[in-house]
Amino acid sequence: MKMMTFFIVGLIVHVVFFLSIFDIYFTSPLVHGMTPQHVPLAPPAKRLVLFVADGLRADSLFKPDDNGTVRAPYLRSVIEESGTWGVSHTRVPTESRPGHVALIAGFYEDVSAVAKGWKENPVEFDSVFNESRHSWCWGSPDILPMFAKGATGDHVYTHTYPPEREDFASTDASRLDTWVFDEVKNFLSGAKSNETLLNMLHEGQNVFFLHLLGLDTNGHAHRPMSKEYLENIGLVDAGVAEIVTMMDNFYGHDRKTAYVFTSDHGMTNWGSHGAGHPSETLTPLVAWGAGVQTAQRESSHKYDDNYLKEWGLDTSRRVDVNQADIAPLMSSLIGVPFPLNSVGVLPLNYLNNSQHFKAESVYANAIQILEQFRVKMAQKKETTISFLFTSYQPLTESKQMDFVRNARNLIQKGQFDDAIHYCEDLIVQAMEGLSYYHRYDRVFLGSSVVLGFIGWTSYVVLFILKTHASLRKPPTNTHMVTERSLGQMFLCIGLLVALFLLVQSSPWTYYIYCLLPVPVWFSVMREFETLVGLVRAIPSLPLSKCFGYFLLVTFGIELLVVSFFYRAMLTLGLLVLALWPVVSGLYTKAKFRSLSWILSCLFLAVFPLLPVVGREPDVNYVICAGVLTLFNSSSYLWSSWRRSPLIRRDRQLFICQMMQVVLCAYTLTSTHSSLQLKQGLPLLNQLVSWLTLVSSFLIPLLSSTRLFHRLLSILMSLVCVYLLLSTGYEALFPPVLSWLMFAWINIEQEAMNTHGSSNRTELSSIDFAENIDITKIRQLRLDDIRRSYFFVFFIIIAFFGCGNIASINSFDPASVYCFLTIFNPFIMGGLLMWKVLIPFVIVTCAFESIQVSTQLSSRSLFLIVLVISDLMALHFFFLVKDYGSWLDIGTSISHYVIVMSMTIFLMLLSVMTHILTSKRILIGWKRKMHFR
Repeated sequence: MKMMTFFIVGLIVHVVFFLSIFDIYFTSPLVHGMTPQHVPLAPPAKRLVLFVADGLRADSLFKPDDNGTVRAPYLRSVIEESGTWGVSHTRVPTESRPGHVALIAGFYEDVSAVAKGWKENPVEFDSVFNESRHSWCWGSPDILPMFAKGATGDHVYTHTYPPEREDFASTDASRLDTWVFDEVKNFLSGAKSNETLLNMLHEGQNVFFLHLLGLDTNGHAHRPMSKEYLENIGLVDAGVAEIVTMMDNFYGHDRKTAYVFTSDHGMTNWGSHGAGHPSETLTPLVAWGAGVQTAQRESSHKYDDNYLKEWGLDTSRRVDVNQADIAPLMSSLIGVPFPLNSVGVLPLNYLNNSQHFKAESVYANAIQILEQFRVKMAQKKETTISFLFTSYQPLTESKQMDFVRNARNLIQKGQFDDAIHYCEDLIVQAMEGLSYYHRYDRVFLGSSVVLGFIGWTSYVVLFILKTHASLRKPPTNTHMVTERSLGQMFLCIGLLVALFLLVQSSPWTYYIYCLLPVPVWFSVMREFETLVGLVRAIPSLPLSKCFGYFLLVTFGIELLVVSFFYRAMLTLGLLVLALWPVVSGLYTKAKFRSLSWILSCLFLAVFPLLPVVGREPDVNYVICAGVLTLFNSSSYLWSSWRRSPLIRRDRQLFICQMMQVVLCAYTLTSTHSSLQLKQGLPLLNQLVSWLTLVSSFLIPLLSSTRLFHRLLSILMSLVCVYLLLSTGYEALFPPVLSWLMFAWINIEQEAMNTHGSSNRTELSSIDFAENIDITKIRQLRLDDIRRSYFFVFFIIIAFFGCGNIASINSFDPASVYCFLTIFNPFIMGGLLMWKVLIPFVIVTCAFESIQVSTQLSSRSLFLIVLVISDLMALHFFFLVKDYGSWLDIGTSISHYVIVMSMTIFLMLLSVMTHILTSKRILIGWKRKMHFR
């Protein structure tokens, strides 16, 4: 196979492997075609008012101040006198969009919504707003439109403020909540003179939704323990009290209004959310008004988390719920059908009604979930051959009928308590059945992907042996006959697989995952003679050395895998790497370079031990990083000038870049000071930041193409951007990493000299622009496995050295404040992603330099890198859990996605490199490396 074809095919295969994890584990849970379920009895409330305080933690609301003063006196009085309260447990990801979907639609959002920034609907879904007669909503333009867009008809009315108001640098973000309260008051006042609107407001089954974003914005900008955040809680509490009073007056105190106060997610102490820390997943829930159970005293509690005593609520009954349970609660209060896709379970302890009403409500809840189970089962049955279909045994069709009939009979006989328990059992069974059919094809698809993965990795190994060990023999006529027979056999296998999928009416993506292993394993079997050649060559190989390398690589891969879960393992790895010059004997021949390698490894080993979250911004570290960068640059330029003076253009360029480092450090400190004084983001600072970002891609292209000159220019450009995106010690990471990379380049040159390379070239004289001497391109050696492993290890260090890319909340939102402060998830996410990739680029540039200096084609080393990364990805694929918490499943999947993304990025880079160099060296390289 030609190299260009190999890389393109490899890229396609890895994209398929990358996408497969989402089709296997992140498919949408929604089904359609269910029948709405009504409660036949009159509801206790005619209208519902829903308050959602975005980003409000449970302890921030419930826990009194240090002096014993409660932060929300009105809601506290509701808890103690007239309502029911508890903790609403959210699920990962703890973001605004999935949190509101769980609250209002009753299901936990599938991850496909993240691709649209948690704003648009990836799939249409039902909600309490859609089932209501009319819904009026006030709040953020990021949340409200999705519920209006997903509603049938024109009965969901939204009122939003401009997106520009969501400014993290705002002097007072609580004005977002003030805007909502003022708009609701103006709305009710204006309705008195509008007869049409007045009639609509007095109809039943109406919903009023107040989305309060001020707390979330203040939490991001100032932290949840800040004065701004805590004062915002008092403002929200006063606003809720005022709205309740106005509602009661507007409706003449008819006692037909139900109120629910809750939050979509919490927030960490460092002002972020998205993961599964208790501060993010524990949110408050307070309900009162029509149909809601009044405050109950309770001396003994079933909760052992000590929160009740800490919050001063140890005598009040606490009723915890899952976040999705709030949707059926709201539906039950105003008498609308439960949302069709809801998986919430009605919390009966919140209802103040007859046992008959509770029994009918929980019966409707059970049938609504059972309807989803039936549709899911029917869909899976239609796409599975009948004799292969395995139904969920606790809920076969006959058992479903028995459940429904028995529940109905119990209600008709007046045995309401028994009916409630019976329906709750049915809900549990239906939920487990939904999960069963949702995961029905995972083993089948996962096996197909693993089979393809193993086949591809085996082929790459054989490809390396064939092209770099001269093991392939000229094809004989017998070989051609065997290959033709082999092709016919695999063609028949592919047709049988396609026919099997066609009979099952499988989705088109199934064809890709199941048919991919066929050509992959055909390619492996075609290289059978290469494997035979390896077996014959075994007696002549240094077996002890090969076995030693095998053990080291195995241990190294395991260390990398474990480091995804325990960052301290990277420190252990760096300490081991620091000993390499001593063990290999390089220390005696190049003491200065070896000492530089050892010290840089030791300094870099500190970073994985430092905390990635919970840090207060400290611009002093950023200033130190700027000074360190200037010192390193000046030292190199001085030493370079002594050997050979820089040309005028290079000298001017480096001086400008050093001045740019100073400017970026000043811009960050100036922005930090301005935001602390609540003066907003200065326009000049914002302009400097964006110009620095754009110029960082262009300025290095103006520098000399000499190896170290180009690397230094790239480093300073990247460090300028990194300084603007830093808030603390992480700003020191690129300079220290660059020190290690420069030491790596130098010591690899010494290693080549130690192994007797006859074409040793001085690093200072290497020029990237020079044509590659074909005669100097060499074959792979065992030592190149170590170089490839070092590269993969340093890539992982670059990702996890001062942050955890697998966790949404590991990065401080304040990192992007030099560029923008107005909420924009795509731009902010893009800037944070580039911050993560900057160390990656530094490592990649160093690796490219090593490939040039060691006279080895970049494609050759990349093949080994590909095998190592594929083995890691396969390891993570096996670690993905079918069961457990959403956090456990999401974390293991995110690790797989990281490794696959890294591999795909490297493959794209190799394809581009191959295109650029193919005309220059491909013909000679093929001749040299025995390509066929």
